[in-house]
Amino acid sequence: MDADVTTAGALGTAASIIDALGELAGWVAASVWWLALVLGALVIGWEALQRRLATRALAERAHVELVPSATFEPSPEQIWRQGMLLIRAAGSGPWWVPRRARTARLRLRADGTRPLTYRIEAPASAHALLTTTPYGARVQATPVNPITDKHRTHVVRAVLTLSGKPGSRLRDVPLEPDPLQPLIDAVAGLRAEVGDLAEVCVDLSPASRWHLAVRRAQGMRLAREEARREAQREARWLTHDSTDPVPVALGRLLDPAQWRGAPRPQSVRSPRPRRVDREGALGKLAEEAGLVRVQILVRCASDKADRAQARLARINAAMDVYAGPSRLSSQGWSLGPVRIGPDWWPWRPRFDERWQQALMRPASGGWAHLEEIAGLLKPPTALADLPLLESEMPTYQAGKNLVPQGWYRGPDGRERLLATHEDDTLFEVQSGKAGWGKTMRAQVQAVASAHNGRGLAFVDPHGDSLTDVARYLAHDDIMGRIAVFDLTVRDDSALLACWNLLDMSGRPRPYEVSAAVVDAIAAALGWDDASAPRALTILAKAVEALVAVNSLAVAAGVPGQQATVFQIRPLLTDPTFRFLVVGALDPQARRWWTGAFPDLPKDGLATVLNPLERLGANPVIRAFLGCPVSGYDIRRAMDESQVVWICPPGTGPTDRLLISLLVRDFLRAGLSRRDVPEGDRHPFRFYLDEMISLDGGATTVLAEITEQLRKFGGRLHGMTQLLHRLSPTTRAALLQNASCLSTTAGSVEAITPVTTQWASSVTPQDAAGLERWWHYASFTVAGKRLGPLQIRGPELEEVFGPLAKPSRTKALLRAAHANTGARPLSEQSALAVGQEEQVREFLTGLTPPIDNQNQEHYA
Repeated sequence: MDADVTTAGALGTAASIIDALGELAGWVAASVWWLALVLGALVIGWEALQRRLATRALAERAHVELVPSATFEPSPEQIWRQGMLLIRAAGSGPWWVPRRARTARLRLRADGTRPLTYRIEAPASAHALLTTTPYGARVQATPVNPITDKHRTHVVRAVLTLSGKPGSRLRDVPLEPDPLQPLIDAVAGLRAEVGDLAEVCVDLSPASRWHLAVRRAQGMRLAREEARREAQREARWLTHDSTDPVPVALGRLLDPAQWRGAPRPQSVRSPRPRRVDREGALGKLAEEAGLVRVQILVRCASDKADRAQARLARINAAMDVYAGPSRLSSQGWSLGPVRIGPDWWPWRPRFDERWQQALMRPASGGWAHLEEIAGLLKPPTALADLPLLESEMPTYQAGKNLVPQGWYRGPDGRERLLATHEDDTLFEVQSGKAGWGKTMRAQVQAVASAHNGRGLAFVDPHGDSLTDVARYLAHDDIMGRIAVFDLTVRDDSALLACWNLLDMSGRPRPYEVSAAVVDAIAAALGWDDASAPRALTILAKAVEALVAVNSLAVAAGVPGQQATVFQIRPLLTDPTFRFLVVGALDPQARRWWTGAFPDLPKDGLATVLNPLERLGANPVIRAFLGCPVSGYDIRRAMDESQVVWICPPGTGPTDRLLISLLVRDFLRAGLSRRDVPEGDRHPFRFYLDEMISLDGGATTVLAEITEQLRKFGGRLHGMTQLLHRLSPTTRAALLQNASCLSTTAGSVEAITPVTTQWASSVTPQDAAGLERWWHYASFTVAGKRLGPLQIRGPELEEVFGPLAKPSRTKALLRAAHANTGARPLSEQSALAVGQEEQVREFLTGLTPPIDNQNQEHYA
């Protein structure tokens, strides 16, 4: 009976619960609209709160631009660390920041003024994290202001999402070549003047654990369903089910066992689904470290129709480099020629909101591992081939104080003549094979500088360059500044100017003139205090004495009776002439001649006289150096911005001595400009062809020019076939100070000293394979190193064709000779031969008559 009571009580309780549930269900059914309204209000309120908090958090962001060096090549470990730093920066906001606002943005931007800028944007609290990158000193992290863009007429948008199975990976893109290269190429043809703009924003957000758990569950479910379907297919194969597909049925019909009536199995055990491997099924979702949500937004704009759309298509194509089991695909649908996507309502406001605030929508983006997007986590590397934009290096225009460098073909196929600014182009070195465009390129630059009103001296041992450029210089504003010193003449009627190394007409400092002449001769002959102390002493005292004589002649108003270097011989060997010279000296200078000179062995004089005898043996050189008043004055040429053409007679030992004197005088003249205020020192360019011959005669002078003359307006352009044949001192100074460095084709051995300066961007084999007239060159523009670039050397006709005046070439030459006071070679030779007598005549009036005792003393 107790059992019955207990049972009845239980049944009553159950009935009560059922009645209560029925009443609750009835109440819910009656109040469903009110519940939906309350739930909707809660959802809307929560969403509004999330949006308000997200807007507040994203109002303050840190902006940092990463500027890589020319040698930047990160390792995979550095990129991984940078990615983890970005994840940390994205989640560094206050605790109340919604997950959709916990983002770090990588902004890759091109607007036609720079190839591709790379910025990082993250919460303001992550500023310290962003300014210290794992890339070290090869990447400069600079805080910058937010970008403010002008309005552009045409704007197109795109959202790239990761499509594919959950856990599938993007293609493993190697770091060499640079993974950003397709994107760089896609934005290479932008033109700032028409408002072109292309931006790619990659938003990263830390992985949410609950969201990741949902994705993992989804991935496992899909894997199990695939395993069950595979098992069902195998079962149908084994049982020859009537539902077998057509290929299976045809296979049975073709089986000979079926024709013989082979018995079919009575029963086949259905295969069980294979066990799903968790790691294989989840793929990248199995590992949480380095897993991020990724959202890629693209926006292109332009003031011209269709340019923005075409640029967007190229960017979409560039992202195909990541296509693998998973890929980056653009959201939207195509209906014939119409593309429905983020540019359409209602998706456009949502895109603009995400673009402005870097919001990460819960349903947007995809999952990626840092290794998959490693190419987007760093700025362009040294392996990237960046296009050269016109904003970085100008296009040559005549008369704009620009120096033409070479023809460059841009990514859009347009060829333009690159140029550097006159004031930026300090020193240039050209190397490479003979006849492949070095001299022609220098001639183009020289003509451009002449038309810019700048002064220059072109030293050409071959003498052909003047003929090439004359028609382009035959203009009135240049004729008054042109000067020619052609020592290759042979006809007695040919005009020739002169240069007295000891000329004091311009009242220079005597000790500077003496030092320049002695140093030049000693350097050419390899003399120093250890190897030839006696010869140096004799030469120095002889030059000092003759310079003193010339100072007296100029002061007396008879510059035509000055001595030249060829009077060193009678000074050392003729007692009568020496008596006249020494008698004109001050007592201190006279003491050496009366005390030390008589004790010198006579055979010691030959060391000094032999090189002078070799110079005097050439009638052209004797006429050039043996006349009293100089038409050649490089200091005056520098101050007056003259255009000077110098053609030495050759490259032999004697000719190298003359070249040594010329180049040493360049240095002397430049240093003598200390007396000119810095702002009044007009820049002056020295173009030195066949630098091997010049360096052989001038030793360290070329190095000294690059090291010392910059402040005094001196500029040097050197050309050589074999850079390694220059003296180590000269080569080191040229490479150290070169604003422009270029090479044509040549042997690997000859090219290596140049390509070594460019790290690994251009190999000797690359340069050795260049076609004729082509160069690899690097430049300095506005303090920034550009290149190396492959350029085609300019030619005179294609650059200055409209300026050519062949009919005025003879007038130009006449003006050049008139400006230097040139006379026929026969007259100059006669004047040089008789100059010793002119000096004797002048000194006779200054010195008492010689007697026998004095003659023996000076002998």
